[in-house]
Parts: sequence; structure tokens; C-alpha cells
Amino acid sequence: MKATRGRCLEGLEVYRVGGAVRDARLGWPTVDTDWVVVGATPEEMQRRGFRPVGRDFPVFLHPDTHEEYALARTERKSGHGYTGFEVHASPDVTLEEDLARRDLTINAMAETPEGELVDPYGGLKDLHARQLRHVSPAFIEDPLRVLRTARFLARYARLGFTIAEETRALMVELAASGELDHLVAERVWTETEKALGEADPAVYFRTLHECNALAVLMPELVEEAAALSEALTRLARLPDDLPEEECPRWRWARLVEHLDDARQATLAERLRLPRRYRDLGRQAALTRQLRHRSEPEADDVKAWLDGIDAWRREERVPPLLALLAVDAPALAERLERAWQAVSQVEPRELVAEGFRGGELGRELARRRRAILLQDFSGA
Repeated sequence: MKATRGRCLEGLEVYRVGGAVRDARLGWPTVDTDWVVVGATPEEMQRRGFRPVGRDFPVFLHPDTHEEYALARTERKSGHGYTGFEVHASPDVTLEEDLARRDLTINAMAETPEGELVDPYGGLKDLHARQLRHVSPAFIEDPLRVLRTARFLARYARLGFTIAEETRALMVELAASGELDHLVAERVWTETEKALGEADPAVYFRTLHECNALAVLMPELVEEAAALSEALTRLARLPDDLPEEECPRWRWARLVEHLDDARQATLAERLRLPRRYRDLGRQAALTRQLRHRSEPEADDVKAWLDGIDAWRREERVPPLLALLAVDAPALAERLERAWQAVSQVEPRELVAEGFRGGELGRELARRRRAILLQDFSGA
């Protein structure tokens, strides 16, 4: 932390806050460090070389370390949703007042640059007790906190963390209040995508379901209780050797693979899903449909290859075969063998033989089907 102390900080009352303080005491690596400045004005920060970057409240980047320094502030509910707050940032806001607006006690601890802990709301006690507990009744003013609490549980459940009963009760109350309806899609998806990258992403969706928030935010997932339970189990069953950065996308695909095209499309539109998540969800659904056929035939396999656009996007085939191997290894092996053979049929070879236009397409389909018939019988 000494690297953050320089001439630009001399005379400022500065505290490290949030996740860096929490995770250091859990023995977890800390990547980003956020700071709160008490008793300063935006003009003073800029005079010291800090660059303003905050849109909704005064946040500045340190001129050397580029860490974030926010002026101490309070918030007052003035509308609906995550953005329905009036922010008050001034030199008279105390550190305790700033920490009081935070969601959970374990996120409401601060630390001086020398490492002295400031913990007015019992965050360290809850950290030792493995409890996720709200700081104040103001928790209920921000519907995003339902998602954030569920996401933190997905991160720390393996360490034995649970949600305090009184906090869980507030989450249920928030879900019933209608406030979740005012969350913008982008904020819901940001929290959900982060949760998909946590240690136990199924815990996130299960927690939202238990407090009735999932029915509001992603109703397609709760239409059938048994289907949801099965989907949450699938999240841990991914293709081997996936890069870590790809795991969230594949977990989402596993979550929604049982949904038909219409429900996937509705859910994707509601959450404003990125295209790559939409596409993989649909491809996983097509793969699931093939897997669930009692005895796939050549036309079924060709329809699957057509559906995932394998002829133009051949890079899609190996990871989907790896996904299939998770649940149906014998079928995946047959499909891989058939794909290796059928992918050798090149349109340019047929062009060289004189095929053109529609005749070329028909002959290409005929030859591919003939090869598939060698491994998959069918009329």
C-alpha cells in the first residue's frame, strides 16, 4: 500500500475499503483496491492531480497508481431501482456514514494505509462467523443487493458462508415489493455473468429462486421445478479443458439448454444477452435434442450439423462434441467419427466435377448424408 502514498495524498484522510479489506482477511488474493477520501472536495482532488471518472458520484483515479478514490458520500432513496438515489458527497460526510450505505457488513470494513482496521458494523465478526448480513435496513432500498448477496454466496459458500436469516427475509421482501422490476437488464446480466464465474454458480440461481427473485428476473427458468433442479446440477458438468474465461458462457448454455427456441429468445431479450451467449445456448439445446433421441439417424445428425452451422463454422463442432461426451460419451465418439468423414466433402470438388447452383447443393447434401448413413442408419 505504500505505493499509493505520495505527495498527492499528503494531508488527505484516506481509507482502503470494500473487497480488498474483506478478501485480505480471508487470505484471498486482492486484485483491485478502492479507497475512500474523507473531508475533501472534487476541486481539491483535481488540484492534486486526480482524474475524475465518476458519472453518478465523485470518483477519481490516482495519477500514478490509477486506483479509484471516491469521496465519502451518503445516499437517499428518491426513486425506483438501482439508480433511484440522491447522492450527497461533501467534506462533512464521515467514514462511518459512507460505510453505512454499503450492502453487507463484510463489505463495510475500512483500513488505514497503515493497516489499522475500522469496522463500525461488525464485518470482521460476521467474516469469522461466515455470515452474509446486511449493514442496515437501507438494504431494502436497492434491489440490486438481492443479486449481489446471491453472488457473494456463490463465491463463498464453499467456505461455509450462509445468508443471515434477517437478511434473507429482506431479500424475500424486496422480491415481493416490485422493485426488481425496475432493474435494468444490463445490471441484472452483469451480476449474473459474474456469478457464472464464481466457484458455485448454481448457488446464485438457487438463492434467487428461494427468495422468489428468479421468478421475476428469469421466469423461464422456474416454469418447471424439476427442470430447474436438473439445470442447476448441469452447471458443474462442463466439457474438459475449457479455458477459465469460457466457463461462464458454457455454464449459461448448460442452464438454458432445456428451453425451447421461443423461451430462450424471450429470456435472451429480457436480459439483453450478448450474441455469443445466445448462440451457444441455442447450440447446446440442439445438442441436447440430439442426445435425447433414442437412436439418432443420419437425418437427425445432418439436421444437428445444419442447425449449428457446422459447414461454415466448423470450429463449433469439437467443443459441442466435448459437451456431448459429458453426458453421452458413446454417441459423441460416433459423431466425431462421422464428422471427420463428412467434413472431407468439399464443395469445390463438386464444382470441379461440373455441379452448379441448386444441383451443387443437392449433390453436396446427398453425399454428406450417404457418409452419415455409414454410422447412423435411417431411411
